Amino acid sequence: MPASGSCTSIINLRYQEGSEGSPSNPAKLRNQDFAQLKANLRRGQLFVDRTFPPDISSVGDLPELSRRQEAQVKWLRPADILKLQNNTKDPVFCTKGASRFDFAQGAVGNCWFLAAISSLTFRKDLMVQVVPMDQNFNNYSGIFHFRFWRFGKWVDVVIDDFLPTMNNQLLSVRSKTENEFWAPLMEKAYAKVCGSYTDMNAGLPSEACKDFTGGVNVDYKLQEVHSANHNEELWNSLCNASGCNSMICCGTAQKGGVLVNTVASSGIVDAHAYAVTAVTEVQYYGSKVRLVRLFNPWGHKEWTGNWSDKSGMWQRVTPDDRAKCEDRNDGEFWMELEDFCRHFHMLFICCENPNFIDGDVKCQWKCQIYDGKWIAGKSAGGSMSNRSFDTNPQYRMKVSIIDKEEKKDKNIVLTLMQKPREENRKRHSTYAIGLTVFKLPPGTRSGRLSLDQLYRMQRLGDTMMYTYERELVEMHSMEPGEYLIVPSTMDPYQSADFFLSIYSKTDAKISPHDEDDEDDGHDHEDEKEEEEDDLTLPEVPTDNNKPEEKTPDKTVRDLFNRYADQFGELNTVQLRKLLNDNVPHGSWMGFGYDTCSSMLAQFDVDKRRRMSLIEFSSLWQKIAEYKQHFNRADVNKSGSLDDRELKMAIKAAEPEIDLNNTLVELMTFRFSGTASATLESYISLMLNLNKTSSIFKDKSTDGIITLSFEEWGEFSLY
Repeated sequence: MPASGSCTSIINLRYQEGSEGSPSNPAKLRNQDFAQLKANLRRGQLFVDRTFPPDISSVGDLPELSRRQEAQVKWLRPADILKLQNNTKDPVFCTKGASRFDFAQGAVGNCWFLAAISSLTFRKDLMVQVVPMDQNFNNYSGIFHFRFWRFGKWVDVVIDDFLPTMNNQLLSVRSKTENEFWAPLMEKAYAKVCGSYTDMNAGLPSEACKDFTGGVNVDYKLQEVHSANHNEELWNSLCNASGCNSMICCGTAQKGGVLVNTVASSGIVDAHAYAVTAVTEVQYYGSKVRLVRLFNPWGHKEWTGNWSDKSGMWQRVTPDDRAKCEDRNDGEFWMELEDFCRHFHMLFICCENPNFIDGDVKCQWKCQIYDGKWIAGKSAGGSMSNRSFDTNPQYRMKVSIIDKEEKKDKNIVLTLMQKPREENRKRHSTYAIGLTVFKLPPGTRSGRLSLDQLYRMQRLGDTMMYTYERELVEMHSMEPGEYLIVPSTMDPYQSADFFLSIYSKTDAKISPHDEDDEDDGHDHEDEKEEEEDDLTLPEVPTDNNKPEEKTPDKTVRDLFNRYADQFGELNTVQLRKLLNDNVPHGSWMGFGYDTCSSMLAQFDVDKRRRMSLIEFSSLWQKIAEYKQHFNRADVNKSGSLDDRELKMAIKAAEPEIDLNNTLVELMTFRFSGTASATLESYISLMLNLNKTSSIFKDKSTDGIITLSFEEWGEFSLY
């Protein structure tokens, strides 16, 4: 896409240069280190990725394939694919640079992803960040890697080069140059991130654009813009975005509410995503005509109306303008802006720098990202209609005059994104999320503000808008002063992880102010005057009473990683396999599903219904402790504890708890089903006893415990 200007780069205050999750040092998905894995392969050995195996589980249940067809899917490496196609060429990763014309969509309905790739190919700097171009089939070992921005950090994704095929043809995206494989391999890496190829079925280009840039997304409902006579503003936005090298995509609406790619007589495909690859103006009979160039990721099927490839209107413009149109069936075509608004439903613009909003390419933006949690019963207060609203996370921010010439200039962009609770993209369920921003009067005390105080504050915006989308984006024109930002779910008691991004438009220096910042040894006196007219980013909320988390040692981490899913978490089935493989058990069935589900619930601090490494480390420490007490109490080494031995083991583990014989007998029966307790039933008993004891200590006064119905429900039912 031709650029009319060059944007300044954004300053991201989240990362120190080279820190994990930064562009130069991405985090490792599933802790797979590409360089180390490649170095550990023996001569002639080819890598096989067991975390995304070459079998039907990685394909998933594609709606385009019948059961019979699914059984015909074969996973082949590139050289084997070419051999079966009677192609004598050697496989190559990329020839002559990556282009939108390199590939065409296959059997997976991921046009949204391929439209985003088409746009990405114009951004060579971002392209090499996402697709490391130093990869090839020389010194071949069957291992490749790609990088995506995922929920606040860059992540390196390692894959093998097995690709799904049917009848010796690639099942999904295929290269037009038959021996070029960067696009199918990139698609596989993204399928791994999503959970399977099926999990890439249907979506919006803005999602993939975000994962290629980590930038700001803005979308437009084209027919609403056109009906409101805002074509001038839309055209300016397109030109600004093009000038800032933004990624631009668009999509057509479903026909009759059905997600089917029918082709209209105009050549436009319903329920389909396209890339916007250029905008221009041409002189036509003395008048300027605004044109938009689009690309269909199918690699064919084009617009047939005015200004299409075969339109005679191109014969009535200057030779320079006529050269902009090439008559070839490659999926790319021009449309007039009016037709574009009439036939397309949504426009998506994404750029790592918000300069595209107003086209001010010389202005310096800075960004800070804050990770946060809504925890049921603690910090998930819901909307302002709930009395618990003030328990939500709160962020303060000071704003100074940013642009004296444009007082209503959009100087602050806020984005709120919730992290998924499920590993597979198609299973992602999101809560309705929103941002409430308050203007604080001068002299407002520091610290958290109560609900009564918030009710007296001036709120930006008349209505609170909540969305179920993955991300909420708000642009504000903030006058000088102090503000409070409160991210929330619409309903209270909903646990989820989120991250809040704050983009500030200023020419001055910005520094985050964290409570735990220490003197870095530099003299900051010269910066004080400059920072007085600056924007002060929010302090990261901290809990001084929270115990310091210990980093799990390598042994525990390695054990966890052998069983964890690709997102670094355990579900109940994976936890059960880990325990039964690594903890001695006294019965043939070992740790049961219900037992492991109960364990996961007890250590599920963030209520994500998954077990993280930190949570597993706490469980593993408890198991090691209880195993010691069990072995000491099992005097006759029978592998089980009778009532007397069990009482001794309980007392050793929880000295403050004094249980009578009847309760010990009842607990033995409850957790073992017999008159004695095996190691696994003792561990389950002790974990439940420890949880009950902890809640009683925390909630009781003078030996009497008081719980709300929600607290009682969570304790007794989860």
